[in-house]
Amino acid sequence: MKQRFSTTIAYGCAALLATFTYSVSAKQVSISSPDQSITVVVSDEAGFPTYKVSHQNKPVFSESKMGLAFKSLPEFGSEFVITSETRSEFSEVWEQPWGERQFVENTYNEVSITFADKDESKWQFSARFRVYNDGIGFRYEIPEIKGESKVEVVDEDTEFGFASDATAYWIPGRGWNRYEYIYNTTALEDVDRAHTPFTTKLPTGVHVSIHEAALVDYAAFTLDQRRPGVFKTDLTPWYDGSKVKTQLPFKSSWRTIQIASEATGLLNSNLILNLNEPNKLGDVSWVNPGKYVGIWWAMHVNEKTWGSGEKHGATNDETRRYIDFAAKYGFDGVLVEGWNIGWDGSWFHNGDVFSFTESYPDFDLPALAKYAKQKGVKLVGHHETSGSVTNYRNQMADAYDLYEKMGIEQIKTGYVADGGRIKRIDEQGHARHEWHDGQFMVNEYLHSITEAAKRKISINTHEPIKDTGLRRTYPNWIAREGARGQEFNAWGSPPNPPEHTAILPYTRMLSGPMDFTPGIFNLAPYGLQAENRVKTTLAKQLALYVVLYSPIQMAADLPRHYENNKPALQFIVDVPTDWSDSIALAGEIGDYVVFARKSRESEDWYVGALTDENARTVEIDLSFLDADAAYEMQVYQDGKNADWLDRPYEIEIYSKMVRAKDKVTLKMATSGGTAIRFAKK
Repeated sequence: MKQRFSTTIAYGCAALLATFTYSVSAKQVSISSPDQSITVVVSDEAGFPTYKVSHQNKPVFSESKMGLAFKSLPEFGSEFVITSETRSEFSEVWEQPWGERQFVENTYNEVSITFADKDESKWQFSARFRVYNDGIGFRYEIPEIKGESKVEVVDEDTEFGFASDATAYWIPGRGWNRYEYIYNTTALEDVDRAHTPFTTKLPTGVHVSIHEAALVDYAAFTLDQRRPGVFKTDLTPWYDGSKVKTQLPFKSSWRTIQIASEATGLLNSNLILNLNEPNKLGDVSWVNPGKYVGIWWAMHVNEKTWGSGEKHGATNDETRRYIDFAAKYGFDGVLVEGWNIGWDGSWFHNGDVFSFTESYPDFDLPALAKYAKQKGVKLVGHHETSGSVTNYRNQMADAYDLYEKMGIEQIKTGYVADGGRIKRIDEQGHARHEWHDGQFMVNEYLHSITEAAKRKISINTHEPIKDTGLRRTYPNWIAREGARGQEFNAWGSPPNPPEHTAILPYTRMLSGPMDFTPGIFNLAPYGLQAENRVKTTLAKQLALYVVLYSPIQMAADLPRHYENNKPALQFIVDVPTDWSDSIALAGEIGDYVVFARKSRESEDWYVGALTDENARTVEIDLSFLDADAAYEMQVYQDGKNADWLDRPYEIEIYSKMVRAKDKVTLKMATSGGTAIRFAKK
């Protein structure tokens, strides 16, 4: 097994430049990115703290308010003035143990600005800004305050005031279905409350995405448009209305603004990862990227059930059949859902009765784990909480111990909850309902990660808190869901539209890996005219393995559908999930995207391209290839007459020799795609 270690290779170091103490008359602090393309100006001239942002000397955000409001402390904002600043610069290259690229450049200019109330009493806070060539991160830092310990944040005043109109790509915030919505494409003024990442395209062509990084022990925020073009951070509340309950001192998560002249610039950004702390787990060679199959899609298309009975999916025989298939084609794992007691009846509502250690009688976990090991395959664990997190917390140690004993290295966890709120039992035995992205659940999700790490187990969270780059700090947080995945094509109304996966890279995927579960070969299980079907071509399903990054990828369809199309299956068998480099070559939000990625295990490159409902031809050059080498280009593309609606299965597979000086024309059908392997010779 290849050893994987998280290391940092620094070619520079943090350098303290200057510390200035201002009189009350100080009004502005300006800081720019290392390449001078982005400038932030922080001011107290309005009578409260504000910031504004420009890109290439053109305004992106006009003066936008900053500040925090507390239950018992004064409001940190109104009548606070700048009293000091501390500047530094930093540059390093750090190595990911796994990821979309092996080495990440982390270069920024930083300023920490202290604000105090104008009477210069004990009340003060700092706003720390880091400005990169690809965007900005800023956070609040509240120091120790004499006589104060516990505090409650009741509001955050941070605003993002757009300097112009824009086109927005967004999903509604604080809705019943968490992050699992079809994306809207609207004018900025038509946005109400939106989740982040919230991506926009300005009239100048500049692309801007708002999100957050390093969300730990704090509430996530949605964006609430209070005035035209002015979005306020709306912290997700506890059940009692409080936003954040914490102790002094504390830090907020980073508020992030990614800025790029072109859409592909967002895709090539490392801002979110860079704003997270380095790996805290030490040697993480036990975190293993890879591909898996599973007893999963059969439930979604009604061939099997999660619950027990004659159609039960998680049986000994069925699991062995999947293990045999995985071994035959080199898949690393087999996911089994519905193995444990609790799935009978309305499992969506009965999370309190789930057992995470007791299996149904027709599922022998020790025997199947042994059988998988003999075949060179590992079982992938599954825990569905149905939103009853106290029941899960109470069993977590025993459940993780069991999986560790069985040699299970990865767990898919689920937090399905009706209405978008999680049920917990407080210390008095009362039921409380919390949002998935409130402070309580932010901490609960992270607790599962740290507990799993103690047992060298990785977690793939479904119905998660949004990704904020914590995979850098906790590399066993190997993937998440957090958007409409493939399963909506089986039963969603409506299913995912053709443009869905042409929007995800520029929105949800900016936050981190997604377990989308691609690779459906039987695109219309109920017929081409049925509402529920996969609205793509077969070639586009292959392209998803490159376009939608995840270190774990599922071959989601049933084994028989792969056996019936071995030529197309070959791409899934070949494509890796761990990369030494990734480059977005071309694309526009909601229209199309083209990614090139280099395998970390070989010198081969892969290209994935996909389009929306429009057929499209895109020419790319191959300058990313080694200039001194020849490559066999193995192409999987839409057939001449393919289209997603009537002829989704037509695919052309061919090979030819190419070099870095060559250009390739990608021809994509409606909702089509192209997948290419460049095998170095």
